[in-house]
Amino acid sequence: MMLQGSLFQLEDQTEWDDLGNGIMRKIFGYDDKIMLVKAKFEAKAVGTLHEHHHSQVTYVDSGVFEMTIGENKCIIKKGDGYYVPPHEIHGCVCIEPGILIDVFTPLREDFLK
Repeated sequence: MMLQGSLFQLEDQTEWDDLGNGIMRKIFGYDDKIMLVKAKFEAKAVGTLHEHHHSQVTYVDSGVFEMTIGENKCIIKKGDGYYVPPHEIHGCVCIEPGILIDVFTPLREDFLK
């Protein structure tokens, strides 16, 4: 069965999911092979260290974050990006409020529940 979101996702018609602890998420386009997600962080919010079987690329739309990928740490800001290979431990701490734009392949089915 192929999962698919709508063809258009309009900012003012797409609801934020409140994940708690200063983090919110909007799911944009997806099918069973790819998913685009917007994550909004308040200052000091922590994206807890975790891993998943998906490949992930992320673009920093705004804010400043301390990003950890495996043993590597880097301060990232608007205009920066990063890649997370499958099963690599990663997470972040938000230094200045901001938004991350994540792309996952395959889609994060756990985000649709």
